Amino acid sequence: MTIDTNDILNSILESLSRIDYIKPGEIPNIDLYMDQVTTFMDEQLSSTKRYEEDKILTKTMINNYTKNNLLPPPVKKKYSREHVLILIFIYYFKNILSIKDIETVLTPLTEKYFSGEGPMDLSSVYKEVCEMEKGRIKPLQESVREAYEKSMSAFSEIPDGEDRDELKLFAFICSLSFDVYLKKTMIEKIIDELAEKHTKKKKD
Repeated sequence: MTIDTNDILNSILESLSRIDYIKPGEIPNIDLYMDQVTTFMDEQLSSTKRYEEDKILTKTMINNYTKNNLLPPPVKKKYSREHVLILIFIYYFKNILSIKDIETVLTPLTEKYFSGEGPMDLSSVYKEVCEMEKGRIKPLQESVREAYEKSMSAFSEIPDGEDRDELKLFAFICSLSFDVYLKKTMIEKIIDELAEKHTKKKKD
């Protein structure tokens, strides 16, 4: 059976065009109990699940995030808008970063902006970052299309057919994976520098 790689590309590009984020105004303006937090996250982020049975957020996850200093503890068992915003950041980071790295990235946010004492509130930080990311979707689509076109011209010495289709698809996966690898390496380098500065600041 011939693999329709063009259908795969179109599916990827379409899914990228549908990417959106939870707007700050959609987050309840009242403190929530843990069950309400998990329900809200499940409803808002269900479209990001790969499989229907995947869990967006569980009580165990929230407790672990608090225990590992990623999330400030709740007040009287209730979670604020700021807690929910931090949990959204954690949800996206946890797919590529370790718990320790996420702690390093989020510590400045929880120390300066969680309490509302920083130069701007956490909702404004979240909104600006998300709008910036939305602006990157179109360039990302073009980058994916370019990687696809290069992959589709690979293995030209092999006759057209299922074997070549499989190899071209493999080349496309490798190309996208290499992008992820490079970016993850850069992120980890930045985080290592942040961790070093944070440790030095504590000593001083």
